[in-house]
Amino acid sequence: MLECLIIGDSIGVGVSQVRKECSAIVKSGINSSTWKNTNLNKLQPAKVLIISLGANDLKGHDTEGNVREIRKAAKADKVYWILPNENLKPRAVSDVTKVANEFGDIIIERPKTDMSADNVHPTGTGYRKLAEKTK
Repeated sequence: MLECLIIGDSIGVGVSQVRKECSAIVKSGINSSTWKNTNLNKLQPAKVLIISLGANDLKGHDTEGNVREIRKAAKADKVYWILPNENLKPRAVSDVTKVANEFGDIIIERPKTDMSADNVHPTGTGYRKLAEKTK
């Protein structure tokens, strides 16, 4: 069993750069469907699982179905979900929140401060704060 596994998109990439002790299956720009189809078979049991998915899902993606399938396949003692930006992706936030709540997982909102100019990615300080919330 892994101590810690981070899966997902560019936010996962950033958190993995802070939580260097964690294994990671992350890729910038990946949506939940592509992540599921290319990485689901790579999931390993972990004490802590950190998931950041949904931020790159476009209209028509089945975010709820994709993240539910990923979560069902995940074996972890504790699971953290880093939500997409609520202002940019309210439906993805709703879908991820619904699935996280179904499994009794911990939800982490994107920081309101310490964000880069694109308002999507945290700054270095923002990533450190996100990572700290997963310990």
